[in-house]
This record gives sequence, structure tokens and C-alpha cells, in this order.
Amino acid sequence: MLLAVPGSAGIVLGAIGLIATAMCLTPGLHKFWLSIWLIAALIGAIVGSILIVRESSLRDLRLSGTPLLKFVLCLSPSLGAGLVMTAVHFYGGNLHAIPGTWLLMYGCALIAASASTTRIIAALGAFFILFGLAALLLPNDLQILMLGAGFAGLHTVFGLLIGRMSHGHKV
Repeated sequence: MLLAVPGSAGIVLGAIGLIATAMCLTPGLHKFWLSIWLIAALIGAIVGSILIVRESSLRDLRLSGTPLLKFVLCLSPSLGAGLVMTAVHFYGGNLHAIPGTWLLMYGCALIAASASTTRIIAALGAFFILFGLAALLLPNDLQILMLGAGFAGLHTVFGLLIGRMSHGHKV
């Protein structure tokens, strides 16, 4: 049995990413980009978890059962590594590497978590990895745009695709 990941989760996460991107591009807030994105990540984790649990309960899946546990166990190592690398980059003064690291590690987390979900989650993860690699090569002034393209753009597009697929539409 696979864990249900609703398209609405992707769309909501995309909206959170869009708001974070817009805030960071605001001249007076640009210097707070790291704090803004950390808050957005926390909000996204909470809201995404609620939507996944809600979808699972609507489909009558056991919330404490194997699919949810497998999902969390697959997702956690890469997200934890991303947290550690964020601290390493921050304290080492290498802020340039943080956006690329986040995109890259989140992509790895999604690919691992796709073992308990669907293949489209693995595809989403692969795109995040590509965006992360690109971000690591781009200049500082494009980092916020890469975070926005990944966390707002990819989440929204894949959320819409998942939503269409779950309603019986061909993509």
C-alpha cells in the first residue's frame, strides 16, 4: 500500500514558496532571506504534514502503519543532512551554498520517500536535484529566484499534475 500524497499539498507548498520568494525580493527584506526561508520551511513542513495525514485518513489508511512510517524514515535522513549542512554553511560564512544545498537535499529526500508513494514524487525529486545543482553554479543574486523556482514553481506544477492524476485525468 502506498502513502497518498495529495496534489493540494504541492499547491499549498508552492504558495508558501511564492510568498517567501516575494518577501525576499522586497528591497527592505532581502537581507533577511535566510530567516524568511527557514520560517517558510517550518510552515511548509507543518501544513504539508497535515495535508498528507488528512489525505491518508480520508483514504482510510492507518496513520501509524507502514506507509507513513516508511515515508518519514525515507524522508528524514536527507532533510536532517540538509539541516546540518545549513548550519555548516552558515557558521562557515558560505551562505551562497545554502539554497543549492536545500534544493539538492530536498530532492534526495523526495526520491527516497518515493519508495512509499508514487513515481511522480521521484520525478519531482529529480527536478529539485537539477535545480540544486544549477543553484550552486549561479551567482548570489539569482539564489532567491532558484529557491522560488524550486519550492514555488516545482511544487505547484507537480501539485497540479498529482491532482489531475488523482481525479482520473490523463497527464
